[in-house]
Amino acid sequence: MNVGGEGLLAPARSAADLSPLEWKFSQVFGERTAGEEVQEVDIISAIEFDRTGDHLATGDRGGRVVLFERTDTKDHGGHRRDLERMDYSISRHPEFRYKTEFQSHEPEFDYLKSLEIEEKINKIRWCQTANGALFLLSTNDKTIKFWKIQEKKVKKVCEMNADASKSVENGAVGSLSASSKPSLANGVCKERPISSPSNDNSIPSGGLPSLHLPVVTSHEMSLMARCRRVYAHAHDYHINSISNNSDGETFISADDLRINLWNLEISNQSFNIVDVKPTNMEDLTEVITSAEFHPTHCNMLAYSSSRGSIRLIDLRQSALCDTHSKLFEEREVPGSRSFFTEIIASISDIKFAKNGRQVLSRDYMTLKLWDINMDSGPVATFQVHEYLRPKLCDLYENDSIFDKFECCLSGDGRRVATGSYSNQFRVFGCSEGSTEATTLEASKNPMRRQVQTPSRPSRSLGNLPRVLRRGADNSGADANGNSFDFTTKLLHLAWHPTENSLACAASNSLYMYYA
Repeated sequence: MNVGGEGLLAPARSAADLSPLEWKFSQVFGERTAGEEVQEVDIISAIEFDRTGDHLATGDRGGRVVLFERTDTKDHGGHRRDLERMDYSISRHPEFRYKTEFQSHEPEFDYLKSLEIEEKINKIRWCQTANGALFLLSTNDKTIKFWKIQEKKVKKVCEMNADASKSVENGAVGSLSASSKPSLANGVCKERPISSPSNDNSIPSGGLPSLHLPVVTSHEMSLMARCRRVYAHAHDYHINSISNNSDGETFISADDLRINLWNLEISNQSFNIVDVKPTNMEDLTEVITSAEFHPTHCNMLAYSSSRGSIRLIDLRQSALCDTHSKLFEEREVPGSRSFFTEIIASISDIKFAKNGRQVLSRDYMTLKLWDINMDSGPVATFQVHEYLRPKLCDLYENDSIFDKFECCLSGDGRRVATGSYSNQFRVFGCSEGSTEATTLEASKNPMRRQVQTPSRPSRSLGNLPRVLRRGADNSGADANGNSFDFTTKLLHLAWHPTENSLACAASNSLYMYYA
């Protein structure tokens, strides 16, 4: 096995490092009260931490982007890492507060294709900060926007003309005198030209001793979100991914058949670097489902397909990267193919580890961890939905089998997480020797349904409980006897880049946990 450099997985850890984390509830934003009906536009559709972990952005189906900022590091007047170096005792858990929100996208209509373009935010990606301003990319199905969020002082005009009886409008001195004659700067009057306007803004002879210039003062700070660029008309199909390059200058956007490369400063042109569209659409066998740049190598990116494969491409090889440098896919077990095989093999999300050595992928049934130096198969497989295998027919009939769950890795690469049904999410340990496999619920008591399950099923499929009713039945039980509900699903979650802190979206509520 060619791994090169440091070992593939984390080195042997102490017992404390390998023991499962104890997750605790931290905060909830937009908590739904009992019986409250959730509006479709309020459902969260994207979550993303920035590189420092001090800011968090969410997007919803109504086209809004909401920003949160971390507060527990600011209250002590220094950065958390600096306080830790000083041996300062920090007992409080990570806390965030609402910062601002803005309308990123509006519903549109494509008249050429007679197609409605909904405002739902598909992805959010933070860009490099500059001069105290925050920058991020947000996209819906067709249009990507580059936003700048900056604090600006609200300026007000005060100390106007001392004579309050004179009319002042919009900061300009108006009709200071009833005199019909205009005056020069020294107060000497001269006759008005015939062509002059009828407004009388004259100053009497001798001037106004009480007249002085208005003073502009700055009062409170206000956050302003301004759209700097709009990247449009480059995708025929729905955009499923955007990803920033480590060079800080470019990013990619991907739809079902193409991946385009953009420069942040140029919005009217992009370069098509991957095109899987066949000459005859009847020959189409797979589509692109997700794409992401390598975290440190600006020439490398990976994209996944609906057939369960991941392709690693090198931008230095050719302008059009139709040929991959590496292909990662798991060989099919002979005799295991069924009607659902290709559907459940489709990868819904991929993420690079922070060190760039591993790629995490999520298909409907499993999480898989791949080493980019080993294309023979995944180095670890974590069973997420194995207990649903007997219900694949029901899942297909109610379209749940097409749900796209996201995945994420911890900053140290020791753990991975993904969502599931009944607003549950799962955390797995991927360090060597770890058996951590924790199920939690997005609620104020996350450990309520916590069950330790092996990452690979210990029972044969014949022993898994089967639900007798079929059709639109959305209730049942998993392999541990816990009930699940297909109508409540946790699709989006993000791991803090430096700490064991998770942000999860359950419908319109944002739950945050720490360990």
